[in-house]
Formats: sequence, C-alpha cells, structure tokens
Amino acid sequence: MANPLLIKTSSLGDVIHMLPALSDLLRMRPDVKVDWVVEKAFAEIPAWHPAVAEVIPVEIRRWRKHPVQFFRSPDWRALRDRLQQAPLAVDAQGLVKSAWMMPWVSGPRIGYDRDSIREPLASLFYTDRVKVSRALHAIERNRQLLAQAMGYDCPDTPPDFGIVSRLTAPQNTSPDTNSDISASGVFLLHGTTWPTKHWPEAYWVSLVRALRARGVPVTVTWGNDAERARARHLESVGACVLPKGDLTTLARALARAQAVVTVDTGLGHLAAALNRPVVALFGPTSAQLTGLYGAEQTSLQSGYHCSPCLKRRCRYEGLSGVDAPPCWASVTPEQVLRALRAYVPQMNEVRQS
Repeated sequence: MANPLLIKTSSLGDVIHMLPALSDLLRMRPDVKVDWVVEKAFAEIPAWHPAVAEVIPVEIRRWRKHPVQFFRSPDWRALRDRLQQAPLAVDAQGLVKSAWMMPWVSGPRIGYDRDSIREPLASLFYTDRVKVSRALHAIERNRQLLAQAMGYDCPDTPPDFGIVSRLTAPQNTSPDTNSDISASGVFLLHGTTWPTKHWPEAYWVSLVRALRARGVPVTVTWGNDAERARARHLESVGACVLPKGDLTTLARALARAQAVVTVDTGLGHLAAALNRPVVALFGPTSAQLTGLYGAEQTSLQSGYHCSPCLKRRCRYEGLSGVDAPPCWASVTPEQVLRALRAYVPQMNEVRQS
C-alpha cells in the first residue's frame, strides 16, 4: 500500500519547520512513513529525515509561469498519477499553491480549516479540516496538524528535528574540499529574500572586525550575485568565504560551527535544527511566530514602533542613519557581540597586538 502523502513545498524555513512533526510521527506511529511533495530546490531536506520514505520533487514556481504547457506535460501526468495513489494526503502548506493538488487524491484530504490559515480558500480543497491556533509558532502548528491527521495526541515535548545524526556522521572528503572551513568559530548567514530583512552591511563589517580582533574565525556563505558581493566585502575585513555548494554540504558545514549569527532566513532555521547556538536578528518580522527553536537560541527583536510590520518594503527607510529600514538601528553589532559571549568563550578578551 502507498504511503500517506505530505505536501509542504516551500520555502526553506517552512520545510525545516515541518521536521519536528515527522519526528513526532516516527515516535508515535513507528509503522508509518510518509512521501513528501516538495519544491525541487529543497528536495535534499526531506531525505535527511528517517520518517520520509520517498521525496517527490515538484517545480510549482516554474509551472505557474506556464500553466498550459505544464498540464500538457509528462511532469503533470507523473504528479497526477502519484497523487491518485495516495491513501491519504496532508497539506501542511495551507495555501492555494499547494491545496490545488488535493482533489486528485483518492483518499482523505486533510488540512487546516478556514480560520487557521492565511488563505481561507485553500480549505475548500480538503475533505477533513483541522483547527489550529494561528498564534502558535509554525513548528507547533505543524506538529498539531500532523498529530490530528494521523490520529495521535501531539506530544508535549521540545521539538526534535531528527536530522543531526545524519548530517554529523563522518564523511569521506577530499583534502581540497575545504571540509574544515567552519570547524570552529562563528558562521554568518547574511542572505535573505525580503529587502527589509537585510541587516545593514556596515553592521556585518563591524561584526566581522570585532570577532577577528578577538581571534574568532568567521565564515560566510552566499547564494546569488548580491550575496557574493557582500561576502567578498566581508572577506576583505577578515571573513572566510565558503564555496557555493548544495544544501547538504552547507548543512554539514553549519553543523561544525561554534555559533551562528543569522537574519530571518531559512538557513538560520537549519542552523537551529542542527542544534547550533544561534543569534537571530529580527527587524520587520516576528521572532514570536517564526523565530528559531532550540536550547541555545537568542532572538534580537527590533524595538521600533512598527516592528514587526511583516512588510517586504519599508515606508520609513532612510530615517535611521543606515542604509536600511529604521527598525535595524536598535539591533546593533554590540548587542550581537554580547549575545555571542555565551556561546564563544574566546571572545572574552581582545587580542593584544
């Protein structure tokens, strides 16, 4: 018999937030594994979790640009056949972009009810609807949804992402792969999607200089041209730039970091899932609803009057004295350094020249 189908397509942080629910499933229903429908760009992540039997990659972002061609393509026929085989499907995305797949599932189609999701229209595609408070963190919402869908009580335990052992296992690596580039020190995750979520570049430069003055190695990464340019700037003041690679390679590097500093981005949630100490920076977004979960997580939330506004564009940008929304003026490099001292003992003294 086919496995239950889980639909959680994107984005990176949302996919990471789904993992603790699967750890609950593995603990409460060890006889059940799921097949996971996910965007191709994030297909590596479900494969890290032992509760996932098969990863079904999709390219909804691309398909939506050419819907007619898609519905005439082999991609659609293969996806439709896989949906029809599912004895049960759970849409944990709760958006129309995911819910449109549900009518082709022959068994129960389970998702949030109209009061529990941002797009109430999506609930019309389900045969069974689950009420979950929107005030909960995304991780807890996912845990409650899957528990109700699969018929067990949601555990009242800290979330377990279930991926650390697979990503920290010894690997056979070539000596020229920079495998030790982030074996210690602080990893900086400066890239994000929304313009408003970017911490000012001048702050990153100040942070790198302060860490290097204390003898702390600093590693940065990049994913696009703009991030590469910022990474090269940080390299010029002492950071080491991690070569671009796949998500699994990056995850293994993050797992070796002594601590991580991140803006509100999916890679920050990945660092938390790997049980790394993380200092997370929140300006326009909310640490309460989408903040990092874990034992050693510090979230620095802006105290600006309109934060968190949850806006991609800022109406007040330019008022803060930095080239960024003014909410970032109250999240300073000095605050980050104070938070890092709990995780990086060698920061206590500045090196004497």
